[in-house]
Amino acid sequence: MQVSITTNTTELSDLDLQQLSQLGVDKIDFGNGHSFHGVSEQGFPDLDELLKLKKRIRSWGMDINRVTLPNIDKNYMENPEKNEQQVQNSVNSIKVFSEAGIDIVRQRFEGDVFYGQSKFYEARHRGDAIARGESLGLLTNKKPIPSKDALDKWWNSFRKAYEHLVETSQDLNVKLAMHPSDTPHHNSPFDGLGLHKIVDQFPNENVGFVYCIGTRAEAGGSSLVMDEINHFGRKKRIFLVHFRNVRGSLATAGAFEEAMLDDGDLNMYKILLELKKVGFDGCLNPDHVPIFAGDEPDVDNKWAYSNIGWKKSSMGFAYSVGYIKALINAMNEFMG
Repeated sequence: MQVSITTNTTELSDLDLQQLSQLGVDKIDFGNGHSFHGVSEQGFPDLDELLKLKKRIRSWGMDINRVTLPNIDKNYMENPEKNEQQVQNSVNSIKVFSEAGIDIVRQRFEGDVFYGQSKFYEARHRGDAIARGESLGLLTNKKPIPSKDALDKWWNSFRKAYEHLVETSQDLNVKLAMHPSDTPHHNSPFDGLGLHKIVDQFPNENVGFVYCIGTRAEAGGSSLVMDEINHFGRKKRIFLVHFRNVRGSLATAGAFEEAMLDDGDLNMYKILLELKKVGFDGCLNPDHVPIFAGDEPDVDNKWAYSNIGWKKSSMGFAYSVGYIKALINAMNEFMG
């Protein structure tokens, strides 16, 4: 196993790459599909610019692990027939990424998360570190969730798009990864049942997941995470792991808080051993890191108070990378 870091921009400075190299990061994940040169102009990345980016990263001893395709937005999900170009842009992007030697891609679909079901709050942890908290009970005026008919329509649009993406991914031997719905509210499209639905409807090993330990722990705690790793890992459907810890869950406490790797409810070493047992050999990514004093976090209103991507001199990410590398070394020594 190796360690990857998410960045939400392709405009990485030499200092960014030097610091990531010094930390011992192996690979970089790109979380924003629209950050690649060419997407704004033609709908998909420019191959020459992508190869230049890859060459710069490799010059520091790292490589590109996972990339994100251009978003499938609300317009397509509500009217696929009139917005087929969005799917074609993603298909073209897969072809470009494959030609650049990148074999894990993620597709985002608008509507996979039900906003307005819980209240964000600023959690304060050890040493006054800032973390994202969400509570069901603190939000008294919730937005309505989609009806069964609306969800069925959403899934039909998803399948229409995914069929094209899966076909292209199979032809080019690219791994097509889906991230669980975050926040994992009940009946969200990519909740536990939704993940099974994807595997059932697209039964091939090019279709799988960016398996987010934190998101799934928010849904049901450590036992749920261990069960899902065992199930999807045995089927070789886990392509990348977002390796993060949380306190509480929506199911048990009606709330959760993101936490440092050594300070949440989950035993991260046991989870690492479970990943090893099912044969996972990809990257562990310290996703959604708490904000340490002095950090300049990469934040998004969709995940308030959460540090979601690398910025230079991030103590939170540095701590997390070191912790994960130590766990991997301990596991390798223990298992021989």
